Amino acid sequence: MSRIGKAPIPIPDKVTVSLNGLAVTVKGPKGELSRVLPEGVSVSQDGGMVVVSPTSTHRRSRERHGLSRTLVANMVEGVSQGFTRKLEIVGVGYRAQVQGRKLVVSAGYSHPVEMVPPEGVTFSVENNTSVFVSGPDKELVGNEAAKIRGIRPPEPYKGKGIKYEGERILRKAGKTGKK
Repeated sequence: MSRIGKAPIPIPDKVTVSLNGLAVTVKGPKGELSRVLPEGVSVSQDGGMVVVSPTSTHRRSRERHGLSRTLVANMVEGVSQGFTRKLEIVGVGYRAQVQGRKLVVSAGYSHPVEMVPPEGVTFSVENNTSVFVSGPDKELVGNEAAKIRGIRPPEPYKGKGIKYEGERILRKAGKTGKK
């Protein structure tokens, strides 16, 4: 049995969880999230806790046990606190700015790259080189951050590009001149 899946999920104040079979809907101050969990697990609400348990001892059911518990826990955390990913832009002339809702990134191309966030995700920029992607859905926030990083991934020779906060870039030695 999954060690992660065994742990019950505490429901904080101001958060409501409604269950309809495998469909889970979580409402809180940051928004509302809903998801249909995979087959092989059952979800129950016990007071101020949500408990996810496998329906059988088959391998599929055990595999999905921890996954389902983590998905529900991320939904509860997202609607109560939200998730944020920070990206750092490194390079001369590389910068970002927010125009309305969309993010405009200048990353060494002949044109600025514009990104429109999906519903529930917001972009913010600090000092033209720090981009914050935030929202209640962890998966959506991570995907949008990966798309921004994909505009200009960090390169190993000079370290220029867009990277996650705290990401270490493995640097390579450049060419050596003739001797």
